[in-house]
Amino acid sequence: MAHEIIALIAQYGVLLVFLNVLVTQLGAPVPAVPTLVVAGALAAHGQVSPVSVLLVAVAACLLGDAVWYAAGRRYGAGVMRLLCRISLSPDSCVQRSELKFQRWRGQVLLVAKFVPGLSTVGSSLVGAMGLPLSRFVFFDGLGSLLWAMVAVGAGYAFAEQVDGLLAAIASAGTLAMEALLGLLALYVLTRWWQRRRLLRTLRMARITVEELERAMKSSPAPVVLDVRAAGSRLFDTRVLPGALLLDDRGIDRAVHDIPFDRELVVYCNCPNEVSAARVAKVLMAQGYRRVRPLLGGLEAWDSAGYPVDRLSSSPGAADDGVARAAG
Repeated sequence: MAHEIIALIAQYGVLLVFLNVLVTQLGAPVPAVPTLVVAGALAAHGQVSPVSVLLVAVAACLLGDAVWYAAGRRYGAGVMRLLCRISLSPDSCVQRSELKFQRWRGQVLLVAKFVPGLSTVGSSLVGAMGLPLSRFVFFDGLGSLLWAMVAVGAGYAFAEQVDGLLAAIASAGTLAMEALLGLLALYVLTRWWQRRRLLRTLRMARITVEELERAMKSSPAPVVLDVRAAGSRLFDTRVLPGALLLDDRGIDRAVHDIPFDRELVVYCNCPNEVSAARVAKVLMAQGYRRVRPLLGGLEAWDSAGYPVDRLSSSPGAADDGVARAAG
């Protein structure tokens, strides 16, 4: 297998590097770093041009990332939710990516390819949040170049060791490949089990959008809490009417005046309502007895045709960590 990889790169050169990097950036579970490392080792022996390898790698990154950037610009938060729903860690994918963007803005693309799970999501995120195309091309191109230089440079600098490692893997034959595939399967199984444990821990009764709509017409109406990350509200300004906007730092201050017997409904826009369920657990631990996450979150409410308010200014910026939605 190792000898075949070397032969393919030696025969087809930068074309194979371009195709490998492109399908990786488009979201296929095909690693590109090993190919770049091998290409760097071959460049050390004069079999391929290191400059050509870097150029095609950057071009492939820009092309693949541009697809997700355009999807983010057109479809916004929907693309983010799709990507995070199919990832191994969908429950924190959206919020974690939004926090990185909120901290670094377009500069997140400089490090996106070094952070597992952020590469594809990062391109969609900056598109959804309106990063200008020129800044996207600049930051994504520079970040792609840094990423490719690290991989190709490692192969170039340690060409002899790479050759020895590939030879050892090749001599080991199918046993080595089976061991590598077994480790990969073990990793995926571990992440899946961790996800199942999290969902089991956060399992609790949900309230449907129909039940909430009826309850909001009663007196006293339930207190509705929007626990999305502040970055999420930057490009999705929809909120439930009268909802309190808060983050994890503002939970205590947001509810300290609310009686413990008051009904609370918590919603987010993440898969399985995980963020909402986490906040609900915290509130229940504080003594609130009637707390339920909203089944389906914001999307389910809007899809049912119920009214939504629009934020008039950037949420989450309030000094006390809580604000009320403005119609």
